[in-house]
Amino acid sequence: MPSPQPPSVLRSPRLWIGSGLILAVVAALFSLLYVGGNVNPKGHLRDLPVALVNSDKGATVQGKRLNAGEQVVSGIKKSAEGNNSFDWQVLDREEADKKLGQGKLFGAIVVPENFTASLAGLSSPQQTKPVRPTITVLTNQSAGSFGSSMASTATQKAAHAASAQLGQQLLKQANAQGAKLTPASQLMLADPVSVQVADGHPLGTHSAMGLSAFYYALVLVVCGMLGANAIISQVDTFLGYLHTDFGPFRQRMPLRHTSRVRTLAVDSVLMVVLSLVMGSLVELATVGILGMDASHLGLLWVYSVTTVAVVGLGALALLRAFGVPGMLLSTIVFVAMAVPSSGSTVPLQALPDFFRVLSEFEPLRQITGGLRSILYYGAQADAGLTRAWASLGIALAAALVFGFGMTWFYDRKGLHRVPRPADEATDAEPVPAAV
Repeated sequence: MPSPQPPSVLRSPRLWIGSGLILAVVAALFSLLYVGGNVNPKGHLRDLPVALVNSDKGATVQGKRLNAGEQVVSGIKKSAEGNNSFDWQVLDREEADKKLGQGKLFGAIVVPENFTASLAGLSSPQQTKPVRPTITVLTNQSAGSFGSSMASTATQKAAHAASAQLGQQLLKQANAQGAKLTPASQLMLADPVSVQVADGHPLGTHSAMGLSAFYYALVLVVCGMLGANAIISQVDTFLGYLHTDFGPFRQRMPLRHTSRVRTLAVDSVLMVVLSLVMGSLVELATVGILGMDASHLGLLWVYSVTTVAVVGLGALALLRAFGVPGMLLSTIVFVAMAVPSSGSTVPLQALPDFFRVLSEFEPLRQITGGLRSILYYGAQADAGLTRAWASLGIALAAALVFGFGMTWFYDRKGLHRVPRPADEATDAEPVPAAV
């Protein structure tokens, strides 16, 4: 008599509901997080730091001491009142260069020393070939190309507006003095200032226009996550909790009853040791083969290995604590929420408040900040490196406490992965084989 056929797998409501819920969560969360953080940067822009530098020494014009640079700075500050999109910081040139070299400014407007003298020379009858004064707009791609572009647009607009305001004053003075101006002179006086754009903190050609730190950080995070998943699969296969398929062939090891704490300890040792391999290969591939601009190679190697290890240990903690849902949770924590809140593509000042809060503890922002310091800012501690090391230390401690705390709790409650025989019911008994 033929045996009854098993019911069709596709007829199982549990299969459809479970798969549907998981995929729905993935689709909804990734859409809301990825697009939500970048959909309206100008609308969310607030307090993007930009410097106003007045190096003008002033000049005596018709018996009066004038400083047109101060007028430019005060005019820009006044026109920005009530608009909190940009944080206009009045700095001297040395302080502005320092902050540009730490990624703390996205741009600057610089008024040169001879600005007033050059401006006065435009309407002076003694000048046969007057030279237009110059205002320099500095960009800073090392702080983020998108944020630097936004700052450059705003600073150029402000500089041209200041030029137009000065031009109105010059034309009024020329008319009051009865000067006969040619059409060319009128055009020059109407817009007397030349606005030049320069790079405030130049980067090498192999720095991805200021994004190499972000891409490098993302590679390290992905290596840690994927490394944790691979290690768990390998350890569980070795202990006999899982089988492994190699094409049509299946490998199944004898089951070895092992406590959850000991299993996580094995995972962690493998993760730390193999992080040496992954971190080394990441630096070798990016710097050695692809030629990415980088200095402080020894520090970069230590940082790379440490980052992979800490991210991997964090992912292991989530996977061992929550099982299969831990894979989804680690993806959300280390990728879905981390990328839009990293401040790498869209600056933090142009993100919604929700993502600004996330950026305070999400790992990718801290990791990228440390890499920017190493790659772009000469490994300065206050350019993001100190914060990065502190964040990695806190993340390491949290991962170890949470991971081993949860697995110890499961062991304590007798929540073994595979029920033991009655005579092996306690964790105090030795495991059949050393792991």
